[in-house]
Amino acid sequence: MDIQAMNPISIIATFPSLCLSFLILLVLFISKLGEKNKGKKRYHPIADSTTKQLINFHRIHDHMADLAAKYKTYRLESPFRSEIYTSEPANIEYILKTNFDNYGKGDYHHEILKDFYGDGMFTVDGEKWKEQRKVSSPEFSKRVIREVNSVIFSKNAVKLANILDECANSKETVDIQ
Repeated sequence: MDIQAMNPISIIATFPSLCLSFLILLVLFISKLGEKNKGKKRYHPIADSTTKQLINFHRIHDHMADLAAKYKTYRLESPFRSEIYTSEPANIEYILKTNFDNYGKGDYHHEILKDFYGDGMFTVDGEKWKEQRKVSSPEFSKRVIREVNSVIFSKNAVKLANILDECANSKETVDIQ
């Protein structure tokens, strides 16, 4: 059929019906896509943006603590990356113990921290991490930690006792806080 031979009214009537058909197909497609994704992963809420972090930079630690109190587990999105933060004990155990291999530090953290930590336990993944952990594990035993803490406590207790003794002898008021 020649378009020039068609009645202009039928052309005008055909365009809205084509648009309506397209919209109906689009709605059906989106609804099917939604049904298809019902069983898929659910993600934690996005709690903040880079802009909000910059606005709160002067109190960033308090800001992050406020977010942790409000959401327990949340995501921070930036143009180049996404990070998950959690204060939920079950999630922390899952990440650090149960499913540790799925939560690597990755190249980004390795690149930023390698000048300070080298290829140590805090910057590497996989076999290198296992090797570093095996070497450092004895240093974190209850016995070693107790010994180190008792030495530190003893030194600080003696310092505090001397300060309190001097203040008591001079009848000076002490603000313990």
